[in-house]
Amino acid sequence: VQLQASGGGLVQAGDSLRLSCSDSKRTSSNNGVGWFRQAPGKEREFVASISWNGGNTLYQDNVQGRFTISRERAKNTVYLQMDSLKPEDTAVYYCAASRSSYAGRGLADYRYWGQGTQVTVSS
Repeated sequence: VQLQASGGGLVQAGDSLRLSCSDSKRTSSNNGVGWFRQAPGKEREFVASISWNGGNTLYQDNVQGRFTISRERAKNTVYLQMDSLKPEDTAVYYCAASRSSYAGRGLADYRYWGQGTQVTVSS
């Protein structure tokens, strides 16, 4: 599994961004996928996850209602739509493929990690 995260950038508070996580080797279609983020000096934290068929999604409380995770299996891509961004959303965002068809909140649930994409939200 080789994951590539993209779509980060510098935006203002209240703006939107859509992150993409693509699987170039097309081997994670039966795995859950999660998004995590890590701000400077902080631990990596769970943001959102989606099961292999998109039927189950989980969100961190702080992003519930603002972020939406989805996947397009035909393109082997998982998206994270981020609306109403806040300065505290600033972090490097990572996507990861889980060890199973579902995707939990814990780091240990995930086996394959992509490189991160920087999201910076100015106030």
